[in-house]
Amino acid sequence: MYGWHGKALHVDLTHRTTAVEPVDLGTAKQYLGGRGLAVRYLSDLTSPTVDPLSPENLLILATGPLTGTPAPTGNRYMVVSKSPLTGALSRSNSGGTFPTMLKQTGYDLVIIRGRASRPVYLWIQDEQAELRPAEHLWGKLVPETEDSLLAETHRKAKVACIGPAGENLVRIAAIMNDKNRAAARSGVGAVMGSKLLKAVVVHGTHEVALYHPEEMNALCQQVRSEVRESVRQGSALREYGTAYVPPVTNELGILPTRNFQTGVFEGVEQISGHALKEKYLRRPKACFGCPIACGRDTEVQEPPYSGEGEGPEYETIAALGSSCGVDNLAAITRANYWCNELGLDTISTGVTISCAMELAEKGCLPIADVGRPLHFGDADAVIELVQKTAYREGFGDRLAEGSYRLATSYGHPELSMTARKLEMPGYDPRGSKGMGLLYATSSIGASHMMGDLAYMEVFGVPRKLDPLAVEGKAAYIKHFEDLFALVDSAGLCVFLAIRYLLSQDYQVMPTRLTQMLNHATGAGYTSEDLLHVGDRIFNLERLYLLGAGFTGADDTLPPRMLAESLPEGPGRGHVVELDRMLPEFYRLRGWDENGVPTAAKLASLGLNG
Repeated sequence: MYGWHGKALHVDLTHRTTAVEPVDLGTAKQYLGGRGLAVRYLSDLTSPTVDPLSPENLLILATGPLTGTPAPTGNRYMVVSKSPLTGALSRSNSGGTFPTMLKQTGYDLVIIRGRASRPVYLWIQDEQAELRPAEHLWGKLVPETEDSLLAETHRKAKVACIGPAGENLVRIAAIMNDKNRAAARSGVGAVMGSKLLKAVVVHGTHEVALYHPEEMNALCQQVRSEVRESVRQGSALREYGTAYVPPVTNELGILPTRNFQTGVFEGVEQISGHALKEKYLRRPKACFGCPIACGRDTEVQEPPYSGEGEGPEYETIAALGSSCGVDNLAAITRANYWCNELGLDTISTGVTISCAMELAEKGCLPIADVGRPLHFGDADAVIELVQKTAYREGFGDRLAEGSYRLATSYGHPELSMTARKLEMPGYDPRGSKGMGLLYATSSIGASHMMGDLAYMEVFGVPRKLDPLAVEGKAAYIKHFEDLFALVDSAGLCVFLAIRYLLSQDYQVMPTRLTQMLNHATGAGYTSEDLLHVGDRIFNLERLYLLGAGFTGADDTLPPRMLAESLPEGPGRGHVVELDRMLPEFYRLRGWDENGVPTAAKLASLGLNG
């Protein structure tokens, strides 16, 4: 096989066994790898009704056919499971250096089931896999865990692990790799913790065989040259990272502020990329094989917020900053460091804290429950609550359940800014209508990374769309959801794929992505074939949701987004007209009026067998 290794590693923690299974080439072509192939295995090997924290749930680490190849940003992997936060799919994505080393072990997927009798870690060296004791690592922070594991295994190995948050089954826990990179959304860290699996450590030497290596290298070099030229001309991503975004969204009136009560934050300049660069940036930082280098290697020297690490990125700034009413960038950066060290999803953590702040300010959350007064703008409270959440200490035990369960426990579920119980990222959908439809229809809940139409509504890539319009948005969201399924499954970062690998026109076809996949695999895809693959993956995920008990009634947003209009900014007076977009979306998807794929649709995708 080319692009794919053609092997999956099965790990049974209960019985302490491992087994190797061939990956069928036909199935690989149908689902690509990464997200698509992992969801296929999850659907085939478990029931959608499985308890997410039970031994029967699977935790799947999956690479794509472009992971570990010369493809720029070909260094992503997916973590797929059933989510303990939402009860829906969890589909988390991460970069760094771990994904390439995982691919170089010779496996396309690692499928983990069961529950160990005591803490363990999985050590994979090339094709050899073994489970080793990890009691001595239990309770350690992420950086210390990684350092210890490298000393025990191989100095050039790569580590994905959980921190105390995952160990304590915090529903918003992440899996961290390379110390600062996070497969964060949906609580995959809690799934790993429920299995008493502290880490996966990998070291491999297997190169990925390419079908047309010369053509592949030439195309990749061309793309890299274009990125270098963009950097030379002043790429915002290289210059400021994603932290350049707060002033952009603030100007559009969609920067989440005080738990999404408004989209305009008066302290935006204090939390911008310019401020981050001026005060704390040491250097841009790239994932392996990435010419963009949007990561931020930072250091804060201001007590009591002193520390060093990576970030914060835009979503973190929005969640731990403006959504909490905090304009203290040193505190936001320190809170970000804590999330990385403890293994927490910064988006869900920040938005859950902001939900608690609104509950407190509206008199719905007693001071006695928190142990201190709580209000928007309290930077020190954010840092304190981040730590308490990871250890389920005091009020942190409630925060550890996520904002939906928190708000519901105080009788106000409407104050949870979630879709399918997953906290919304940094775009208020009342001023970016396509994003509202995306949050409502995403198979994991409110995630921009399931089909980020902000590229067009906010940033004008490949062309600008009116963010306040609803007409035509259903078609765009359907198309972007399918494209993002492709990118996730191929093993690429969307930052590069959207800007350099898709045709920059109305169609937004995966032109260069098609070429890369064919050079790597020899599969002979057309761009239309690949869009069909993306459609297949998305519909398979829909079938999983339906099997888990979700219905069309769950394709919705918080009441605030549907009935409370934006109070200021360009979108003042606007709500999300989901009732106007959803029926058209269902029709374009080939689903009935209840959001269920028709028999004809499933037959066209080969999903009716």
